[in-house]
Amino acid sequence: MSAFPIVGNLSESVLKQLQVDLDYESDLARDYDLSWQAIQAGYLGEAACYTYFEAVPVRDNYHFIRKQFHPVWVFYVLVMRLVTFHNPTTEISAWFGTRAIEKQNYYIKPIEYSDWNSFESTLIGQRPLVSVIIPTLNRYTYLTAVLRDFEKQDYSHFEIIVVDQSEPFQPAFYEQFDLDIRVIRQEEKALWLARNTAIQEAKGTLTALSEDDVRIQPDWISTHLKCLDFFDAQVSAGVFYPEGQGIPKDRAFFALASQFATGNAMLYKSVFEQVGLFDRQFEKQRMGDGEFGARVFLAGIKSVSNPFASCIDVKAGTGGLREMGSWDAFRPSTFFAPRPIPSVLYYFRKYYGDSAARWALLRTIPTSILPYQFKTNRVLLVVGALLSLLLLPVILIQVFSSWRLASRKLREGDKIPAFSKGEV
Repeated sequence: MSAFPIVGNLSESVLKQLQVDLDYESDLARDYDLSWQAIQAGYLGEAACYTYFEAVPVRDNYHFIRKQFHPVWVFYVLVMRLVTFHNPTTEISAWFGTRAIEKQNYYIKPIEYSDWNSFESTLIGQRPLVSVIIPTLNRYTYLTAVLRDFEKQDYSHFEIIVVDQSEPFQPAFYEQFDLDIRVIRQEEKALWLARNTAIQEAKGTLTALSEDDVRIQPDWISTHLKCLDFFDAQVSAGVFYPEGQGIPKDRAFFALASQFATGNAMLYKSVFEQVGLFDRQFEKQRMGDGEFGARVFLAGIKSVSNPFASCIDVKAGTGGLREMGSWDAFRPSTFFAPRPIPSVLYYFRKYYGDSAARWALLRTIPTSILPYQFKTNRVLLVVGALLSLLLLPVILIQVFSSWRLASRKLREGDKIPAFSKGEV
């Protein structure tokens, strides 16, 4: 299955907003390019999608990736194709023959949803109860700010469930807020257990997921509800942006959600009934929300990236996952700690298989040698690749350790509780 619409099924109004690339050798590659553009521009229609992709000329493949990626990555693809015994004459010829094609830096004009502003939501009018879930750990100062934001919401029919793992626990803290707050005290410091517990206890037909170090607008709840109603979707995936910045241009319009972030989303409780709760194999590690999002997509559930339900990511320097032993997905906390974090390999191997996971390691490990803030610097990424060669013995130990721990997770199987009241 895929999310890419069959071009022949797109309406003329949509096609007029896309840019036909006549430099492809094959009509099929041209259609695939248009389909990709449609998704990037925020297409959310009901056109049938491609269930498989036919082979196109090698040159067309290089043509496409040159449009989308930096030349370093195009060269990486060439090397990987050569070492996997593809015809070197064909590959080098296609790579060389497309060298004049530059990475497209143009901003794709979003598909317009002109009825949004005037849309009167029936769902909001029905006033369903929304259960807002916030796990917290040693962040009372930050939690104060977001709870004050909830006091200002223009939609009033909601409850807040806080799963408090703080030490020391301060139950009197919650008495200052004019909100319907239920506090669940959790002794074990475990993020996914906290969210699963709260979901089971939620009374609302809709669940909103938030965090203790974000800031939201007064229409945060109502805009999520409006999005679900307007697009007849089951998930409204909000957008984060760092404090002091704005919403990134590529996230500033409605689109098919490419990710699921548990700090800013609203979904029907029936989604959990359909796909289960969060996988506790990701406790104190990373990608638990990404794995849940994968299950949502594979179940055919419609999830919309909603820029109007945005929130500011304060990025608290203390508390939260930092006190649970979490570390960067690809940058280990100590010299001989696993690289990448085992949950990342668990995710990739579970959904894409061992072979694809090995190729992913070849792409991601070199870029993880340098600090995270340098990841967008192409020159420094090349430096990272060279350092990978120098540090190869240590890196191999780190990768083998991660692979072994991921294998253990796979043998144990997922730890995804079914949605069943009172059982987590």
